[in-house]
Amino acid sequence: MSTPSQLIWSALSSAARLTTVSSILLFLPLTLSALSPPAFLLLSLLSTIHSLIHSTLRLVLPALAPVLPFLQVPVHPFLLLFSFNLFSSTSALVPWLFEAAKLWGKALRLWTPVFVWMEGMASVIVVQATGRTGRVLAERSEEWQVGLLVGAASAYVASATWIVWCYSSIATTPLSSTLLGVALTALIFLTLIGFAQRRTNVIESSLLALYFAYSVWLCSDEHIIDDGHGGYGSEAYWASWVGAGAVAYAPLLSNLLTHLSKLLSFITHTLPKPLLVSLLYRLLILQLASKILPQIGSNSWSDEKEQHGTVEGEEADWDELRPSGKVTRVLLAYRQTIFVTVYSHLLLLDHSSLVWWRWANVFITLTTWAVELLLSQGDDDELVGVSGGVVKGWKVD
Repeated sequence: MSTPSQLIWSALSSAARLTTVSSILLFLPLTLSALSPPAFLLLSLLSTIHSLIHSTLRLVLPALAPVLPFLQVPVHPFLLLFSFNLFSSTSALVPWLFEAAKLWGKALRLWTPVFVWMEGMASVIVVQATGRTGRVLAERSEEWQVGLLVGAASAYVASATWIVWCYSSIATTPLSSTLLGVALTALIFLTLIGFAQRRTNVIESSLLALYFAYSVWLCSDEHIIDDGHGGYGSEAYWASWVGAGAVAYAPLLSNLLTHLSKLLSFITHTLPKPLLVSLLYRLLILQLASKILPQIGSNSWSDEKEQHGTVEGEEADWDELRPSGKVTRVLLAYRQTIFVTVYSHLLLLDHSSLVWWRWANVFITLTTWAVELLLSQGDDDELVGVSGGVVKGWKVD
């Protein structure tokens, strides 16, 4: 049982982590709205460098892990003030900083395929984990089964309604119409094949259908907004800021309410609404996937560990040697870096530059699910439920 001092320390650590996340979420768009895209990219670059250092220390010096959340709390406010003061000066460093910010922006654009792949993989991981959790819950009682079936049916209906509602704004060209038709046909066939082979369930397939509808909605042309510079985040939008030199701005601390008002106006009027939804979804799905990743492959590795036996003091070594555990440990150590770069990437790009990558994400996700259906062993295998019973393929019987 935890002692009061341990509980207090845990609460303080959680508060420090929440403060850091809140600072990242607030300061990047604040710089973008109050100063300029180059200042925003400079703050993003500095925050990324800081998170790399922080994550590396956490990985190679685990003894420092308990105090690192507290040490990084003042870093982000310092970087914000540094960006504000630097970009309001006439220092000879400003042109170099503009160039560094522009190169960082190009690097973020080049990493678009990686971020798209990460979102698709994270979505499939979370959907599959939710489907397996539903199977366990269904073992509890018939009430759970009915409730889950009603929820899955609602998800199917919502997905179909969503696609029909936004169809006219998606299928605006022969190519986009073809892509939508191919993707929808692939989703239906994969779902039917999964049911026939007992390798999926209604919870998993309904959630994937809902994610499919969300993804194709993001490809809609109705989200393109022309702000006079070719759209938010476009090259013309960037060019309108480059070469402007020192930026006239009100000092940060003494005019905090003014800057927060600009930030609110920027979020509600400048940022496209789908971008806000995409921001929330991508950050949430990556966070959920980071919680699930440590469990992938743990059961089979535990079976091997029991088969070969363990000696006292070697339990941790087995967990470290687990193949998925090694990759997961590195990914989780650098999740703050991933968080900063993903957030900056979505704030940087405009809708038109993301449309084709979102179509690519749809097919990447479907391909990943198809591979999983091919490799999975099916629902005929037993699954131990939360109450110790055995769950079978209850919704495909």
